[in-house]
Amino acid sequence: MDQNKVKLGIAPVAWTNDDLPDLGAENTFEQCISEMALSGFTGCEVGNKYPRDVSVLKKALDLRGLCICNAWFSAKFTTKSMEEVLDKFIAHRDFLYEMGAKVIGAAEVGNSIQGSDVSIFDEKPIYTEEQWITVTTGFNEMARLADEKGMKLACHHHMGTGIQTKEEVERFMEMTHDNVYLLFDSGHFVYSEGNEEAGLEILKKYIHRTAHIHLKDIRPEVLKQVKEEKLSFLEGVRLGTFTVPGDGFIKFEPIFDILNECNYEGWMVVEAEQDPAKANPLEYALKGREYIREKTGL
Repeated sequence: MDQNKVKLGIAPVAWTNDDLPDLGAENTFEQCISEMALSGFTGCEVGNKYPRDVSVLKKALDLRGLCICNAWFSAKFTTKSMEEVLDKFIAHRDFLYEMGAKVIGAAEVGNSIQGSDVSIFDEKPIYTEEQWITVTTGFNEMARLADEKGMKLACHHHMGTGIQTKEEVERFMEMTHDNVYLLFDSGHFVYSEGNEEAGLEILKKYIHRTAHIHLKDIRPEVLKQVKEEKLSFLEGVRLGTFTVPGDGFIKFEPIFDILNECNYEGWMVVEAEQDPAKANPLEYALKGREYIREKTGL
């Protein structure tokens, strides 16, 4: 891959978890970003311990040769008013713009079960026709607002939401404008569909509307346990459903081939939320970075 086109980042969820604050509670912001840089990454996403003062955050990142490439936005069009969601989005957009990011990753979580203590497979929300219109209209509006700053809005398909399965992602992409992009997450597609083919089909079909990549691997024995015992998404995280590329069973070469053949330009971000007490963040960041280097030359 061309290092002038494709850049590598890592998410802070391996050090400190936003949804499970006890995971990595002992890890500081400074440790997190220092170990990101030490592992060989040049970009990162935003976690709950990151300072929100732009000058403070920029100084800390600049010292380590890092930059912000994206930050999760929780859209709640299914439960909040359009005005309320868009007001929060504008504040989020402006923060990322000041930090120099070009992409805003968003997921519709108004009626998501990703944080609920219910079976992640059995209780997944299914949108009504009205909800599909509400959600896609909202994403079209967020994309318009992102355009105003020369940024791209990318939808993060996610377990426990109404935009999770291959069919749901396809419907979402068909119902939104061309300036609404996809945040492709390797782990969430395999988690949802049980195989790699569905995600590869989506990536091929929408590669020219793909603005951001999350590289996440799956431990098959944990995924099997989550299904059989009807566990929640967060219970799966604690057990280690996710890991870094090269440590699970996903074959990443086909993903890298599609990106390379289609001249993808943007970030690939290792995002593997784990319990740092079980999976040392620095060790796993180095492991993921070396795997990507071997497979892509980056």
